[in-house]
Amino acid sequence: MREKKTMKETKTSKTTHVLPPDTNHHGTLFGGKLMAYIDDVASIAATRHARKPVVTASTDSVDFLQPIKVGDAVTLEAMVTYTGRSSMEICVKVTSEVLLTGETNVAAISFLTFVALEGNKPAIIPEVVPETEEEKWLNETAQNRAEHRKARKKHSEELAEFFRKAIKRMEMLVIEHLFFYVAKGS
Repeated sequence: MREKKTMKETKTSKTTHVLPPDTNHHGTLFGGKLMAYIDDVASIAATRHARKPVVTASTDSVDFLQPIKVGDAVTLEAMVTYTGRSSMEICVKVTSEVLLTGETNVAAISFLTFVALEGNKPAIIPEVVPETEEEKWLNETAQNRAEHRKARKKHSEELAEFFRKAIKRMEMLVIEHLFFYVAKGS
């Protein structure tokens, strides 16, 4: 029987001040910077749960809901919401706070999948157990997100194969043209 851990044992939060070098020409936080913060806090939650090295398997979504402005504080809260044998889903909620007024907004939501490793192989991890109503809802709806993940991955694999074939066709055209020009020149 697998070990069990509660979702709250995996909770991780991080708050940072949004400064001018973190922002784009609109004075809002770079999306890529926020994505790096999300991956960082999610990896901490995943490692806390597994107590093993982890790798990001996928970023299912990053839904930017509100801009995060220079001068705001941005808080990221992550927790493991669902576990397989070696993989785990992590939900990250991003909140912005206007520090001068205290106004807060949910600025982004993201779901990521991590895999725990032992050596270079997937490692068995504890089962996650929800306790609160919010945790139970996140855990119960995870299977639907997992199905979307699998369908999206299959589509990505099909796209990769399409591009591999397209590159091969382009390489063949280049070779044909080279032979044509070499033959024409001699």
